Amino acid sequence: MEVVICDSHASQARLAADAVERLVRDRATQDRDVVLGLATGSSPLAVYDELARRHTEEGLSLAHARAFLLDEYVGLPADHPERYRAVIDRELVRRVDLDPAAVHGPDGAAEDLTAACADYEAAIAAAGGVDLQLLGIGTDGHVAFNEPGSSLGSRTRLKTLTSQTRQDNARFFGGRPEAVPPHVLTQGLGTILEARHLVLLAQGTAKGEAVRELVEGAVSARWPATVLQHHPHLTVLLDEDAAGRLELADHYREAWATKPAWQGL
Repeated sequence: MEVVICDSHASQARLAADAVERLVRDRATQDRDVVLGLATGSSPLAVYDELARRHTEEGLSLAHARAFLLDEYVGLPADHPERYRAVIDRELVRRVDLDPAAVHGPDGAAEDLTAACADYEAAIAAAGGVDLQLLGIGTDGHVAFNEPGSSLGSRTRLKTLTSQTRQDNARFFGGRPEAVPPHVLTQGLGTILEARHLVLLAQGTAKGEAVRELVEGAVSARWPATVLQHHPHLTVLLDEDAAGRLELADHYREAWATKPAWQGL
């Protein structure tokens, strides 16, 4: 695990975008498509802004990328602005040259949700797996919508949101927790762990306890994000507030400051 404490949200976004751009350019020399894992919520928005800027101003192309979403609400109509496929289209796809047909998400409108989850797992596998997965973390330690108590080896499946998560997400639904759908389809923790590089972003003091458990706590289903400690290539990008409860914060700063620039994330 590499922990980077950033001095601004802009630098946090640049580092994540750097990792995406490096992967895209490396794969272009190999004539291979990049497979990206895209997250929603507030944490990755600045990353999408930076990728869109690089596309417009510097010619970064995502034309040969494919993408898979982490999760989707169950039961939201196709034209609902907070449906996660609509959010990704709005925040990234329409702002770059990523082919909308190459972007996939779990089908929260499917009649057979169990089959939809199995189909989604099969689609990720058929694409060769995810090369780089962007992640956020919930105040209760959930990743994607793997709430506390989730199996650490879980696969894409139907989940019920906790009241805390519905409260946290109410800001996207006019401040009304009751408007947040209670059910979602989400990649499982086992699915997420199969991505080749995980880049997790966290901002704000509200994420401090979850970040402390993720980075320095014991692996436990009580804090689902802690299973990411087992991943061989996990990068955690934090602002100062999110890092505020870390005991080894000074060590992480020193390690990053002395890291050879050519290594990247």
